[in-house]
Amino acid sequence: MRARRRLIVPLVAVVLAGCGQPGKGSAQSLQGSGLVGGFAQPDRAPPASSAEMRLSFAPVVKKAAPAVVNVFSRRVVRQQVDPFWQMFGMTPRSGVEQSLGSGVIVRSDGVIVTNHHVIDGGQEIMVVLSDRRQFPAKVLLDDAHADLAVLKVDPGAERLPTIAIDDSGSPQVGDLVLAIGNPFGVGQTVTNGIVSALARSQVGITDYSYFIQTDAAINPGNSGGALVDMDGDLIGLNTSIVSRTGTSTGVGFAIPAAMVKQVVAVAAGGGHAMVRPWLGVKGQDVTQDIAKSLGMDRPEGVLAADVYPGGAADRAGLKVGDVILAVDGQAVNDESAMNYRIATHDAGDRVAVQVRRGGAARTLMVQASPAPASPAKDERVISGRNPLGGATVVNGSPAVAEQLGLDAFAAKGVMVTAVPDDSLAANVGVRPGDVIVEVNGQAISSTGQLPGALAAGGRSWRIVIQRGDQRITGSFRL
Repeated sequence: MRARRRLIVPLVAVVLAGCGQPGKGSAQSLQGSGLVGGFAQPDRAPPASSAEMRLSFAPVVKKAAPAVVNVFSRRVVRQQVDPFWQMFGMTPRSGVEQSLGSGVIVRSDGVIVTNHHVIDGGQEIMVVLSDRRQFPAKVLLDDAHADLAVLKVDPGAERLPTIAIDDSGSPQVGDLVLAIGNPFGVGQTVTNGIVSALARSQVGITDYSYFIQTDAAINPGNSGGALVDMDGDLIGLNTSIVSRTGTSTGVGFAIPAAMVKQVVAVAAGGGHAMVRPWLGVKGQDVTQDIAKSLGMDRPEGVLAADVYPGGAADRAGLKVGDVILAVDGQAVNDESAMNYRIATHDAGDRVAVQVRRGGAARTLMVQASPAPASPAKDERVISGRNPLGGATVVNGSPAVAEQLGLDAFAAKGVMVTAVPDDSLAANVGVRPGDVIVEVNGQAISSTGQLPGALAAGGRSWRIVIQRGDQRITGSFRL
């Protein structure tokens, strides 16, 4: 029997509309069809006990649902035409791709948080409130690494309903939760369940994987919707599901409120990009064998396999071979959990890191700081007719690697950050993230060396690049 593959499914619904330019017709149709609706709840007293809470979630829904919105973005895409038909004069046509998702109003002046993948590439973003009013939205901050985006609509003098963000980290496995969003574009929907697990970090959804898992039914279109507790406070932003069919199977993941609050605070303060603290540790899971070799009675923590010179951990005295047990008193058992705990701090914070060294436990105080940006970036676009023509290159540093989502410990030399589709570099297969190691036998350590090395090649080049764990050599003649 063939093994069935597990899929991680972002909860965004995508439809391809008819040809032509995006307009307001689709939005009006969506509103008029009743696909976006609110909850008209009668007045009802909040439950006075946990027994009463079991009778109805209506008071919680009444408090939270008005602040959950529908978010949809549209962009024009070129529909491909078979080369055979192009010979007869048929040309690619324009279509409108529309993504449907959800969002949460977190400030009464119109600040909304949603997922990055809901608005990614959108040329027009619209927000529909629970009372069916529509507003155009602009992007204040788009954080692809955490799959979060902060939007802003203009409600004028009106104060919009909001959900309070509970970043206390208090959810417990078994707590009742509600998921509110717009699955499949059918309109605002509420489902209930429990917190199934916490600190899920091995699911590979974002660069900062550390999720609340819930069995509340969430489906495509729920992306960016609210996961709320029984106080009606936001404890997470619904982001993805594990499914073999693309629909809910009771395994959904939400970005914790601490990460959401951090992104909202930066955007509300005028920031347009996230610069998070970086510990500077390459971590390795502690297996049973490693634990035994270190004299530990059970596997726990993260083994420091490498420490970046001059990074935050190095300055605090952390050594290769230390086992990081906890950050701020919270146990960490893999690299993702460790990085999340550091990333939710602000630069300048002093963070308590508990480590095991030589059989003894100790606490190191780490000053949270961004990844080092040395050497200077020195961004350049390679010109001329050569295999790197058109590519944008920078001097590698941990800061650059963090921006590109690459291994910061391998960010040495000259890194390619952009390759236009119509460039010579793209034609020969150069990709963003490649590290240029040699040109015609000359070692390349800075962007300033590249123009001369490429010009000296005449019309022939032998170029060595590092791509992940691979070292690739190419010979070219142009």
